[in-house]
Amino acid sequence: MMNKVPTIRILSVEDHPVFREGLRAVLSLRPDMQLVATASDASEALEQYRRCAPDVTLLDLRLPGTDGFATLAEIRKTNPDARVIILTTSEDDADVRRSMRGGASAYVLKSLPMQELVAIIRSVFEGHKHVPERFAARVAERMTDDKLTERELDVLRLIRDGLKNKQIASELGIAEATVNFHIKNLSQKLQANDRTHAVMIALRRGLLDI
Repeated sequence: MMNKVPTIRILSVEDHPVFREGLRAVLSLRPDMQLVATASDASEALEQYRRCAPDVTLLDLRLPGTDGFATLAEIRKTNPDARVIILTTSEDDADVRRSMRGGASAYVLKSLPMQELVAIIRSVFEGHKHVPERFAARVAERMTDDKLTERELDVLRLIRDGLKNKQIASELGIAEATVNFHIKNLSQKLQANDRTHAVMIALRRGLLDI
């Protein structure tokens, strides 16, 4: 008796109908793949993810309302082992880094030939990660460079504890301007919108204890 090929159950989160239907057509031709659900925004994506528990999620970064980064975080909160492929038009290194740091399994440009996307879906299903070659070296270099310093972590801990910048300066025995400088740097490294957002990201990544 022949072993049955496992079916990869896929959720597509994409707000462009033409691309979504093209993807559906391509996946329908693959006997080892099944498009179990589609979504066009973040709330629908989370609803479908919890309902279907897909093996692999294809997630666009540019969604109406809540963006793909926040959606990725919510999916990973629902299932820390979720396998999510970012499928986007963005060629920004910062978007690649932020996606991979957020727990994405792969970063794929929509311009990639569909047969290559299919191969990446299979690879991710098997537990592998993928970043386009032209981004990989730069992203790895920046991710290494962007580690928080001990002083930046000290500042983050005090922000977490509710201290204002002036209080942090007093606590650490440094100038308030230096505190502002550290906050600017760590916010850039974490791709955070502000000091509170930086703490949330650091907690989510395990850089800080609750």
